[in-house]
Amino acid sequence: MPSQETDSTRQGPIMGEQRRHQRIRFNEPPFVRLGQAGRTGMGRLENLSLGGLMVRADLPLKTGDAFGCEFSVLGSVLIDISAVVVGCVGELYSARFQAGPISEQLLKDEIASALSIGKASILSVNELRGRRVMRVSGGLNECLRGDFMHALTKVGVDEIDLSKVTDIDRAGAELCRIARDHGISVIRPSCPIGDELAAIAGWRAA
Repeated sequence: MPSQETDSTRQGPIMGEQRRHQRIRFNEPPFVRLGQAGRTGMGRLENLSLGGLMVRADLPLKTGDAFGCEFSVLGSVLIDISAVVVGCVGELYSARFQAGPISEQLLKDEIASALSIGKASILSVNELRGRRVMRVSGGLNECLRGDFMHALTKVGVDEIDLSKVTDIDRAGAELCRIARDHGISVIRPSCPIGDELAAIAGWRAA
């Protein structure tokens, strides 16, 4: 997907979309070091799952290329894993991991830790008893704006469940206000929320 992002590159989950692994976004995309056939380059992690990643990088690659990548989700554990490019437009590459059991467990642990402190985010839309429910886990912040607005305005949702949100910032509170302006019911996060953010989102201060 190109440097100038289109709706198709930023759009969120589609109703009925079947994904084996949930896609995780980051408010501050981690750096990634890539290597392929003696060449190296740097990039930024656009999104991540247990099955693969999307990375914006300065290392020229094409579909079918195998490469190695190193990154750290939280700045502590270094994940060293190989992957194969399955799609690319410009400097944005989608790749599938060739992960062993140790690498996969490291990924699971790092993703869970990042979600627990709001450094990573998951947004999904599912149908529940005839109602479309958007669920957000981890951080509700600017990194989810594209997915959030796509689900809200293109897919259509009846309810937004934020009970698994572990951190929310001003951008996240603004998204909640927009949803309420659209008449969508929003289940408030269980994490602590300051008076200012609560006022922006339209909630009573705790």
